[in-house]
Amino acid sequence: MQLLTPALGLIFWTFLAFAIVFLILKKFAWKPILAALKERETGIADAIASAEKVKAEIASLKSENEALLTKAREERAILIKEAKEQSDKMIADAKEKAKAEYDRIVADAQAAIAQQKNAALTEVKNQVGALVIEVSEKILRRELANKAEQESYINQLAEVVKLN
Repeated sequence: MQLLTPALGLIFWTFLAFAIVFLILKKFAWKPILAALKERETGIADAIASAEKVKAEIASLKSENEALLTKAREERAILIKEAKEQSDKMIADAKEKAKAEYDRIVADAQAAIAQQKNAALTEVKNQVGALVIEVSEKILRRELANKAEQESYINQLAEVVKLN
């Protein structure tokens, strides 16, 4: 049993060595160890707070980014709509101009046709008048003693006019 129970002298010297080491550690090592632990604890707390702050900033930036993307999509849709409206307006304006130009060309052509028709009618009237005058002149120049001879001559002149 002596192996299990130490002697009183051994207990005294062990306690004395422990007390000396404890006092030396308390005097020189305990405060720096506690300060280092406190500093490490503060550093870890700061790092956690900084990480939380960065996480919050990232979440904020993400929401801002999504808002900007939504706004950009809306602006893109508005720009596309405006561009489509403008292109439709330009097409409608071009169609209106083409229609107006077509109507003007048709009106000019109809006016030219009417003018040429009137000129042709005037020419025909002038030729008919000239023929009437020529026929009348020939009738008056010829000596017309009898009525039957006068009628046959008029018929003969009318046949010549129909042939031309």
